[in-house]
Amino acid sequence: MDRNLTMLMDYYELTMANGYFKKGFKDTKVVFDMFYRKNPDNGGFVIFAGLEQFINYLLNMKFEDSDIEYLRSRNMFDEEFLKYLKNFKFTGDVYSVKEGEVVYPNTPLVTIVAPVCEAQLIETMLLLTINHQSLIATKANRIVRAARGKQVMEFGARRAHGYDAATLGSRACFIGGVDSTATVSADIAFGVKAVGTMAHSWIQFFDNEYEAFKAYAEIYPTNCVLLIDTYNVLESGIKNAIKVAKEVLMPKGYRLSGVRIDSGDLAYLSKKVRKKLDEAGLTDCKIVVSNSIDEYLLESLFSQGAKIDSFGVGERMITSKSEPVFGGVYKLSAVQENDAFIPKIKISENVEKVTNPGYKKLYRVYDENDMAIFDFIGLYDEEVNKSTKLVYPLKDYKFYHIEDKWSIKELQVCYVKDGKLIKKMPSLKEIRKYSEEELSKTWNEEKRFENPHIHFVDLTEKLYRVKKELIAKENDKSCI
Repeated sequence: MDRNLTMLMDYYELTMANGYFKKGFKDTKVVFDMFYRKNPDNGGFVIFAGLEQFINYLLNMKFEDSDIEYLRSRNMFDEEFLKYLKNFKFTGDVYSVKEGEVVYPNTPLVTIVAPVCEAQLIETMLLLTINHQSLIATKANRIVRAARGKQVMEFGARRAHGYDAATLGSRACFIGGVDSTATVSADIAFGVKAVGTMAHSWIQFFDNEYEAFKAYAEIYPTNCVLLIDTYNVLESGIKNAIKVAKEVLMPKGYRLSGVRIDSGDLAYLSKKVRKKLDEAGLTDCKIVVSNSIDEYLLESLFSQGAKIDSFGVGERMITSKSEPVFGGVYKLSAVQENDAFIPKIKISENVEKVTNPGYKKLYRVYDENDMAIFDFIGLYDEEVNKSTKLVYPLKDYKFYHIEDKWSIKELQVCYVKDGKLIKKMPSLKEIRKYSEEELSKTWNEEKRFENPHIHFVDLTEKLYRVKKELIAKENDKSCI
């Protein structure tokens, strides 16, 4: 985390910033929104994560002498611009939903209000950080919900897309509800409890399986979990585990904590192993399974009556293997002229890529039972109350109102003002707790893995009319 990551950016950010600088726009304030268009895995929502790492990056940006020399060597950048970079410091504002928040497509998650060069140079790192952790936190939450209250451990480091992805992925998994990790660096950096026992190589190292189990039990009698699938789960592994429990642990007053199965038919084997453990009087011994687990396999295991107490989940969570790309984007939405922010829009042949213009605010409406009903977006300077007219863009022939018994919550918080951190960043445990609270206010219908209920995102009438006017204006230009 101490590395200088300032130059982790796309080259076009530098060419554009240099262009703005040379044209005299260096101090022109703009508004950019970071949002996404589609929930991964066709899910009902996303768990927002990664804000702390982005803000740490933002407040510590510094172009080194070697960076300036590299840019000078490209013969594309103005010397005055390079001097500007040498003394660079972010001076803008950052508004964001809270980490752990339940969020939806096409809503502003992070809003940057800053001079245009500053706002442009941070694009890649903002997207990289938020996209990755939000994707993994969301996948982890799907798996945790599928586990039906059973413990889920993250075992994914060796399958992660690099060492940063392993450590930060563990952080995101914790936000999503995972209990612990096999990744030691995540425990050191973030306090996500590191756990682990043995690999198959431990058993292979000894002359036989019994001796391997015996040695481990003698060293770790208070937390002895034995891996029983190195050779044969039912004919060898479970028999030797029970033998060690009775001959090594129990005479010293200890119990066998658990057995782990890492291959084979997990439903069938877990039922057979549970039966053998119970018959041996080891009813308190837990069964742990791993091996390419995700939410769909978990649902299948439960439907088959699997006897499993906890799950070690690796590659399919740490890489979100079923959908490994989170499509967050960063788009210009307004440019300041005098004291006003002039709305800007991106229009596309793809309807889903048409942006919501203007400097905006995001709100959530809760019913009388504090359940989240829908979100809506309004312009930053419009007064919002229960009489505000709302439009759902796909049903723009109809206006909606907020009922008196419902409540309104503004979702974005100002974390950075004029380049200074003004709000304390929460601890990881606080983020996890907040996410759990917000999930409890989310309808079960939105939590379905198949065909979840669509959470509506409305626009205020004022914002909707601004959007329609800008679209009409651009259409008129194209007809000339």
